[in-house]
Amino acid sequence: MNEKWIDTNTFHHSEFKDIGRLVAAKHEKNLSISLCLPTLNEQRTIAKEIVIMKSELMTRYPLLDEIVVIDSGSTDDTRKIARSYDVTVYQADDILPQMEKFKGKGENLWKALYVTRGDIIIYIDADIKNIHHRFAYGLLGPLLLGDRIRFTKAFYDRPIAIGQNKLRPTGGGRVTELVTRPLFSMFMPDMTQFLQPLSGEYAGYRSIFEKIPFHIGYGVETGMLIDIHRKWGLDVMAQVDLDRRVHKNQDTKALGRMAFVIIKTFLNRMETLERMQIQQQIHDEMIQYQLVRDRLKPENFLLEQHERPPMIEIPEYQQKFSRTAAGEKASL
Repeated sequence: MNEKWIDTNTFHHSEFKDIGRLVAAKHEKNLSISLCLPTLNEQRTIAKEIVIMKSELMTRYPLLDEIVVIDSGSTDDTRKIARSYDVTVYQADDILPQMEKFKGKGENLWKALYVTRGDIIIYIDADIKNIHHRFAYGLLGPLLLGDRIRFTKAFYDRPIAIGQNKLRPTGGGRVTELVTRPLFSMFMPDMTQFLQPLSGEYAGYRSIFEKIPFHIGYGVETGMLIDIHRKWGLDVMAQVDLDRRVHKNQDTKALGRMAFVIIKTFLNRMETLERMQIQQQIHDEMIQYQLVRDRLKPENFLLEQHERPPMIEIPEYQQKFSRTAAGEKASL
């Protein structure tokens, strides 16, 4: 295990608060930067995220070149609100419409590669209640101020909302500590140094993201970390402390379904890496129970494993970005 990584590749967002310096580095390297906000029914938070990022990192400092919202089919006013702030908004189903359609955050992230133009892409969840532009510049700092880091991952304190305007100061990250970290400890100890491997905020060079597959659902972060590590190693990866993130929390049953998908994704990757061989079928249904009129009633959730191939293998993408899949899969 490379025990030095957590010291050399862990940063705090305050190290990059000189945004003018980041802008200068961006121009010196002749880079463009895209921010992607994946959404599904985020009408309560999407406006504030867009306003803060546009005012601080486009108007005040020209760090971002575009903000793109990729929506999974919101039934509230998310898309209408986002368009009112003059950012580009897509429904995921309308991007590469000839392909089979899936629903999920990973689908939005993957399709963002096709419609954004940046050399660097930042992905930030759209449900953050305490949004601040450090969520963007903190992740961009290691990518712009050096030549070694190609992918950054966020970590933070995650207080749990326990009522109207009330927060429990510790908690959150339950699936990480109960599922992901134990699995990494058993099979990939180096990866335990990521303090929040399931965080929804990360940034990287297009040349990284376009060469890895994207799980369409909850497994996207787990698969992404494993695939980047497998192709390029820990040295190109870093994590950034963003202090605190407040967002809506899910109940235990919802977290159970998330854990189900993450475990399936992890097992799939371990088979691909030939670190284990599974001798029986892994089922696609998560079985849970609820109490109805003093009787336990089963609830079955079909959680199939769908994954998009590396975007660089898609002919439309190759044509749009003048890319070829052959000979580029391991390059940066």
